[in-house]
Amino acid sequence: MADKLKMQTENLADKNFEMLSKIFPNALTETITGYDDDGKPIVERAIDADVLRQEISCKVLEGKDERYQFTWPDKKKTMALSNEPVSLTLRPNKNKSVNFQNTQNIYVEGDNLDVLKILQETYLDKIKLIYIDPPYNTGNDFVYNDDFSDEEYQYIEKSGQYDSVGNRLVANTETNGRFHTDWLNMMYARMRIARNLLSSDGAIFISIDDNESMNLVKMMDEIFGDRNRIALICHKSRASISNDKIISPNHNTILFYAKDISKLEEKRKMIGLDPILEKFDCDDNDGRGEYRLVPVDGPGGAKKGNPHYEFLGVEGYWRFSKETMKAKYDEGYVVKKGNSLYQKYYKSVAEQTRRTTTTWWDDAGLTSSATSKLKKLMGETTFDSPKPVELIDRMLRMITFDDPESIVLDFFAGSSTTAQAVMEYNAENNGKRKFILVQLPESVSEKTEAYENGYRNICEIGEKRIKKVIDNIDNKNIDLGFRVFELDSSNMKDVYYNPTETQQSLFDTYADNIKEDRTPEDLLFQVMLDLGVLLSSKIEETTIAGKQVFNVADGFLIACFDNDVTEETVKAVAEKKPYYAVFRDSSMANDSVATNFDQIFASISPDTVRKVL
Repeated sequence: MADKLKMQTENLADKNFEMLSKIFPNALTETITGYDDDGKPIVERAIDADVLRQEISCKVLEGKDERYQFTWPDKKKTMALSNEPVSLTLRPNKNKSVNFQNTQNIYVEGDNLDVLKILQETYLDKIKLIYIDPPYNTGNDFVYNDDFSDEEYQYIEKSGQYDSVGNRLVANTETNGRFHTDWLNMMYARMRIARNLLSSDGAIFISIDDNESMNLVKMMDEIFGDRNRIALICHKSRASISNDKIISPNHNTILFYAKDISKLEEKRKMIGLDPILEKFDCDDNDGRGEYRLVPVDGPGGAKKGNPHYEFLGVEGYWRFSKETMKAKYDEGYVVKKGNSLYQKYYKSVAEQTRRTTTTWWDDAGLTSSATSKLKKLMGETTFDSPKPVELIDRMLRMITFDDPESIVLDFFAGSSTTAQAVMEYNAENNGKRKFILVQLPESVSEKTEAYENGYRNICEIGEKRIKKVIDNIDNKNIDLGFRVFELDSSNMKDVYYNPTETQQSLFDTYADNIKEDRTPEDLLFQVMLDLGVLLSSKIEETTIAGKQVFNVADGFLIACFDNDVTEETVKAVAEKKPYYAVFRDSSMANDSVATNFDQIFASISPDTVRKVL
């Protein structure tokens, strides 16, 4: 039996409710939430907080109990916002894309909150690395509007700017609250979803300046847990000095968090920078290869617990026990030169070792050099203050070194520096890393050189940059393309989500719930998102009995959205034995085909999950 696709994102609040109900079924109850027009009570499922409190058997803070917390007006609202479903979709734009059919790279034009919600089901726990450079809230770089506006009196009331007798406590309400509140609300919902997207061994880097760095750390500590905060990195972003400041701000802070720090600890030796392979100028011609001599003494001496003894007439604190030292000496790995002992450090070992980085990054590119390099690449001025490719390259080498097929996400894509870094790193080692970029099509100011050069929004700049990078890469064995998608309203009419009381049967030839301006490709990608099929999946188009058929991920999903579909087409699809088979609700040529649809699949491919839209 074919089921109808829901064609909207999941309601995470409902999902969390179901999870809690399974863990504590005795806490599940029912309550009257109101009455309908006939006076009948409306009964809904609910969680009994008293029962839940007994089950978890711990201190539950209520009311005005003192606690450590970080809060602001509308925090609860933005938390709910991150869980709310959306009935939006991503429509492919082949004209803006490069190598659309074969590429696995994704570029999305749209508000990143909605896009992240759409991606959440499909890419849950699949993203290895997230890098973002969000608005710094400097007063002129904030364009995201998540509908948290309140009348001034409402805002003042919620932010507690009155004393006990009603006198205002704060004169400048804009600078004392909402200025930060709007930014925090914007970031909070997005960070909650970002965490869901990361794989268990994934990590996120966020560039920020001093305007909101402290607030962002508190927010990330809450969402990711402070135990998963790895470091606050100081990135030297400029070399010149601002003489109009008391102290010239020459750095940005990069917050570095793990999804689960224990997973990164397990692979700590694989996290870091490429090794330095210079000065391996010794070779005994014994087949062990080139090496250099390094001290064998134990740094820290007794404080670090290094053993103390005499070996070959040299007394000191050593890295190894006396037994191990002798064994290495007998094998030729330890030598005496003068009155010192050394061990041979082979180049072959160094090549497999990652170099530990520090929190001071003064060699990861400057904003000024990044601007110059971008201008040279594009042949014109396009974007102010882009992030250096070297900066993101360092993150890629740290986190994706051992995973050349990982997915990298940047949902404040800007000029698409992340795409360039991913492609160039792949070109260096024949990697298959894939990027997903999301950027709001923010208008370019008419006062800028970018506008004079013909660019009307930031997406045009980012997409052009990726195409320039593709042209400049010599290694043609890597993925040199990207699929462009545009955020849009659902492909389905409102009746699809709000059916009338008169239930129509599946394959009703008189019903069509699809908007007239939508293409089969539009429908295909919304179906893929609904079923959790990666947007980067391989897609093949064929014709069966005169009907257009899409084969996704080598037969995992087969879809046909044409009208007047005959049994010949249905049978041919069934014979391919896909995991999913999808047709339009109104697609069958006649009642006979609709009647025999399930019988055909039951006899040829009974395990195929049949869906309609």
